[in-house]
Amino acid sequence: MLSLLASGVAGTGVPAWVALAYLASGVLFILALRGLSSPQTSRAGNRFGMIGMLIAVVTTLVTHEIANIVEIGVAIFLGGIIGFTIARRIAMTAMPELVAAFHSLVGLAAVLVGWAAFLEPGAFGLLVDGSIGKVSRVEMALGVAIGAITFSGSVIAFAKLSGRMSGSPILLPMRHVINLGVLVAIIALTALFTIGAVASQEYFIAITVLAFIVGFLLIIPIGGADMPVVVSMLNSYSGWAAAAMGFTLGNTAMIITGALVGASGAILSYIMCKAMNRSFISVIAGGFGAEDGGGASGEPREQRPYKQGSAADAAFMLEQAEKVIIIPGYGMAVAQAQHALREMCDLLEEKGVEVKFAIHPVAGRMPGHMNVLLAEASVDYDKVFELEDINSEFAQADVAFIIGANDVVNPAAKTDKSSPIYGMPVFDVDKAKQVFFIKRSMGGVGYAGVDNDVFYMDQTMMLLSDAKKMVEEIVKSLD
Repeated sequence: MLSLLASGVAGTGVPAWVALAYLASGVLFILALRGLSSPQTSRAGNRFGMIGMLIAVVTTLVTHEIANIVEIGVAIFLGGIIGFTIARRIAMTAMPELVAAFHSLVGLAAVLVGWAAFLEPGAFGLLVDGSIGKVSRVEMALGVAIGAITFSGSVIAFAKLSGRMSGSPILLPMRHVINLGVLVAIIALTALFTIGAVASQEYFIAITVLAFIVGFLLIIPIGGADMPVVVSMLNSYSGWAAAAMGFTLGNTAMIITGALVGASGAILSYIMCKAMNRSFISVIAGGFGAEDGGGASGEPREQRPYKQGSAADAAFMLEQAEKVIIIPGYGMAVAQAQHALREMCDLLEEKGVEVKFAIHPVAGRMPGHMNVLLAEASVDYDKVFELEDINSEFAQADVAFIIGANDVVNPAAKTDKSSPIYGMPVFDVDKAKQVFFIKRSMGGVGYAGVDNDVFYMDQTMMLLSDAKKMVEEIVKSLD
C-alpha cells in the first residue's frame, strides 16, 4: 500500500515521505476527535491532536523555503508561551469566551494568509499565464470570506460571553433581508473576481469588507440559551476557512484539519439545534432564538410567593431520599462548586442514596461545559446522563437538586409560546417529589431572561446563596 501511495504522489513533485507525514497527522486528528467524544478518552484525544499538529508543522517547515527560520522559531516559542500561560490561568467560567477568542484568531489567520497569497501569488505558485489561476481565486475568495465572517462573528460572541457586551439579542430592522443581501453580494463579487481577466484588488477588498460586516450582523441578534450553538457554529466556520486556505497553499494537512473541524462543528451544531428544537438553517442565517415580538423584556416581574430553606433543611431531606438527580448549570461554574458537589455526592452515597447527574446539551456557555467541570471534580462518568437518557427518571426521583441551572429546567419552554426558549426540550424537574433550587437571589433570571415557574412550585425549596457556599454548608450538615 505504501508503494502505491508513493507512486501516486510521484508525479506531483511531492516526496512520498511528506505525503505519509501529512496522512499520519490526518489520522491522528481523526483519533483526536474520536478521543474527545468521551470524557474517559479525552486526555488521549488531546495527545493525539498535539502529536498530529507537531508532525504537520515540522513537515511544513522542513519542506518549504522559509525566509528566516529563526523568526519563525521565535514566533512559535512566543505563541507557545502565551498559550501555556493562558491555559494555566484561565478559569473554567471563562472557557466559552476563550474558545470564541481562539476562533477569531483562526479566522483572522485565514484572512491574512489569503491576502498574502493575493499580493504575492508567485511565492505561492498560484500564477497561470501571468495571473492568479481561476481555481485559486475561488479558493482565496472563499477562505477570506469565511475567515472574515469567523473573525468578526467570534469577536461579537466573545464580547457577549465575557459580559463586555449585552447578551440580549440586538434586533436590526429587516435583518434577514440585509444578511441575505450582503451574502448575495459576496457571492456575486466572488464570481466577478473569478471570471475577470485579472484578479481585481477592488473586488477582493469588497469581499473582505462585506464578510467582516456579515459576521457582525449574524451574531448580534443572537442571545439567550442559544449561545452554546454559536460557539459550535463558529468552530465549524473556522474549520472551513482553514480548509479553503489549505487548498490555496496546497497543504494537505491543513485541508484535512480544516475539513475535520468544519464537519465536526457542523454536526455538533445540528445535534445541539435538534436538542433545542431549533432550525439548523436559522442558526446559519443568524437571529435564531430571538424574535421581534417575543422573549424577555426589561419589564418588572410579578412578585410571587416562594419557599425558602436552609442548608440544614436540604441536608435532612437529602439523606432521607432514595434517589437524587443533580442538574448543574452555569451558576455552578461561576461559583466553582463542582468539587463541593462531588463531596456531597460521596456523602449521600455512603448513606445509601442513589445519585445521578443530568446534563442538558446546552447547559453552560459552550458544548460540554458541565461535563468538563464534573470531570475536573473526578465525578464518575457512569453517573452522568444526557437529557434524553434521564428525563423519564424524574418521576421516580425523591429530589431534583438544581445548582446554577435555569433555562434548562424552565417549564415555559413547554407551555409559553411567547417565550424565547419555547420548544427547547427541558428537564421535567416538576415531576420530582422535592426540588431544591440553588441560586444567589430571586432577582436574577437565566441567560434567556425568562422567569421560572419552578421557583414557585409547592414542592420547591429555594436555597438562596452562593452555590459553593451552600453546598459546603450542606456537606457540613451531612457529616
